[in-house]
Amino acid sequence: MKKQSRWRYVAAGAALALALALSPGAAVAQKSGGVLKIPHGDSPASMSIHEESTIVSEGPMMAVFNNLVMFDQHIAQNRLDTIVPDLASAWSWNEDGTVLTFKLRQGVKWHDGKPFTARDVKCTWDLLQGKGTEKLRINPRKSWYQNLAEVTANGDDEASFHLKRPQPSFIGLLASGWSPVYPCHIPARDMRQHPVGTGPFKFVEFKPNESIKLTKNPDYWKPGRPYLDGIEYTIIRNASTWILALGLHQFDRTGPGFLSVALSKEVERQAPDVKCEINSWNTSRTAIMNRAVPPFDNPDMRRAIMLALDRKAFIDIIGEGQGEIGATMQPPPNGVWGMPAEMLRSLPGYDPDVAKNRAQAQDIMKKLGYGPDKRLPVTVTTRNVDAYRDPAVILIDQLKEIYIDGTLNAIDTTQWYPTVMRKDYALAFTVTETGLDDPDQMFYENHLPPALGNLLLSAGEGHHGRREQPLQSMAHGGCLARPLTIRRAAVAAQAR
Repeated sequence: MKKQSRWRYVAAGAALALALALSPGAAVAQKSGGVLKIPHGDSPASMSIHEESTIVSEGPMMAVFNNLVMFDQHIAQNRLDTIVPDLASAWSWNEDGTVLTFKLRQGVKWHDGKPFTARDVKCTWDLLQGKGTEKLRINPRKSWYQNLAEVTANGDDEASFHLKRPQPSFIGLLASGWSPVYPCHIPARDMRQHPVGTGPFKFVEFKPNESIKLTKNPDYWKPGRPYLDGIEYTIIRNASTWILALGLHQFDRTGPGFLSVALSKEVERQAPDVKCEINSWNTSRTAIMNRAVPPFDNPDMRRAIMLALDRKAFIDIIGEGQGEIGATMQPPPNGVWGMPAEMLRSLPGYDPDVAKNRAQAQDIMKKLGYGPDKRLPVTVTTRNVDAYRDPAVILIDQLKEIYIDGTLNAIDTTQWYPTVMRKDYALAFTVTETGLDDPDQMFYENHLPPALGNLLLSAGEGHHGRREQPLQSMAHGGCLARPLTIRRAAVAAQAR
């Protein structure tokens, strides 16, 4: 997929940010010194990447850590063949594809001076699997590792991942920006407020609702890096406020995810020297229904809602035409696994004839006992940020067409993931922030129970083409086709 998802957009840490902030000219981009100042659109619950699920924590903290491997940030589409070394210097699979062994860099130190070893790798994935003595408060990506049997440390400089069955894309999970290595000697609870990493920047402080500050790691293991002396994120939820500050040169650039297409045009009008870049991301706007809660336990009700949605209207209103309509996986050409257009149109609600779709939805609702004189009241829960709240309002408006009256319940970011995890909602609206463009990650994390997950893994034991058909067949059944649109958003930077 293209390098557009929030976490991977910042996975290179300061290098990517600097290149944008000091454009044009590579020579200028590599001048050392200075503190990069960025507005940050929300306040996270903690600084622990492994316990968070949004860019507001992962974005700043990725610069504090390293992965074993990562996607090459100089290549526009992240694929398995674009994975490059990070804390691992080399890797290899055994003959039957069930053991992935990493040779680790020597001489790497944590920010507190302790040596990085294979024991840290084992501790990290024991933590993610819930096997260690330390426990995560919440664990958003535990499902990624259903096929991982164990991690073993072979001395200090080699670690092996033992899989239950072959999974060629497993290394892609490790290359995601959501997969940093944590130190074995720091308790998980301490990582929430004062994380310790091996990355180019050291954590300085986090003041909730105010700021996040990082400083240069002078002992970074990559010679000559980082270029910056520090990075400072100022938390400002009101877009008008930080756009004004950007125009006054109080900030150098925006972070990905907080600038809509409409706002990017406003930035360029107010501050002509600020340059905006629009990218397509692998983040979908998605209506989610709790199938354990009436009336959404009825598949006919869920089908009616899918038929009622005008997906193009979401793109036109929020993105001013910038965006794509897709099912579960990111659509081509940016996505590798996206459903072909002719198959997509066959899904409920994806036929471009919105009037016909809604007529079918109204018929279903009438059979369920609803109509103009008996409307269904529902609460639509979402995260209280523009990227979630604005499309949720459009969803509420569209549902009126099929006799559903929605009331918006916008909750704080710190409570959003726990609410979804507890399934404390009937109908909700989310932006699916996807770690990478691969079915294993997307389906395990967001859609599939273990039985279907095992089917997907079995289908994935070969190359790309062998897994594609089972994937499309499952999606074609309608149980997975909840996403509405794939987002596009802008990044603004001062031209110097």
